Amino acid sequence: MEWEALILTFKLAALTTIILLMAGLPIAYWLHQTKSILKPVFETLISMPLVLPPTVLGFYLLLAFSPNNALGAFLDQWFDIQLVFSFSGLVVASVVYSLPFMVHPLISGFKSIPTNLIEASQMLGKSNGNTLWHVQLPNMKPAILSGIVLSFAHTIGEFGVVLMIGGNIPGETKVASIAIYDAVESMSYMEAHQLSFMLFAISFALLIAVYTINKKHTNLLGK
Repeated sequence: MEWEALILTFKLAALTTIILLMAGLPIAYWLHQTKSILKPVFETLISMPLVLPPTVLGFYLLLAFSPNNALGAFLDQWFDIQLVFSFSGLVVASVVYSLPFMVHPLISGFKSIPTNLIEASQMLGKSNGNTLWHVQLPNMKPAILSGIVLSFAHTIGEFGVVLMIGGNIPGETKVASIAIYDAVESMSYMEAHQLSFMLFAISFALLIAVYTINKKHTNLLGK
């Protein structure tokens, strides 16, 4: 069993999910509230990872992060950050790739909150920030949970993007999906089966937990 690859995978998924939650909440809130004519453009850009082949996204991120291009050279020269073939690069790429899996559930959560709750908070003199923190977020916990679990599970299953950005460096960028690919190529099917079943079981458990919790929440609201 490639325990090192599994640990690295869960570390990547956890960091990606935390970053996505912190970034996804303000993005989803803005997209829900804004009346800008550019809203469809931003929604499209966020949703692109859903339809683009992972290798396409990984290729363009590889070009952007390369020290031979402006962005990569800037990060390398001024901050000593090298994103190509590094764990940091995997985190950035994973955040981009899994962004819609966090933002879309959060937007649905904001839309599900009755407007009378928000209006009542505003009539009581509460600011938008207080309304968000004390009214909206507590009433969209299932959406937040869905975004967290979907982002975590999706990051666990990444292959094309992490291969393009990170390559296959043991202990640095070799995550479980890459280890499975290596095992199959070397005809080590038992090892591939062990890793695949582990990821399958974890993803299944996470998703069934979300559906169960959301169902209970819906039933409580119905009562």
